[in-house]
Amino acid sequence: MARQSISLTEPNDEWLKAQVDTKEYASKSELVNDLIRQARKQQIEIDWIRAKLEKAENSGFTSDSKATILAQSKSLLHG
Repeated sequence: MARQSISLTEPNDEWLKAQVDTKEYASKSELVNDLIRQARKQQIEIDWIRAKLEKAENSGFTSDSKATILAQSKSLLHG
C-alpha cells in the first residue's frame, strides 16, 4: 500500500478524528480510503448517467438539455 503525507485543514482533521472516535473506523487512513472509494463509485455513476443523457440527446428523442433532465431526475429521486 502506498504511503502518503497530506495536510488537512483543522476542521477536516477534527471531523476525521471525531469519526474515528466513534469507533466506526479504526484510523483516519481507513476513513480517507473509504471516502475515496465512495467518491470513485459516485464518479462512475455520474459518468454512466452522463453517457445515457448524451445518447438520449443525440438520438433526437428529447430536446431537453442535460441540465433539465438531471434536474427532473433529481426531483424524482428526492421526492
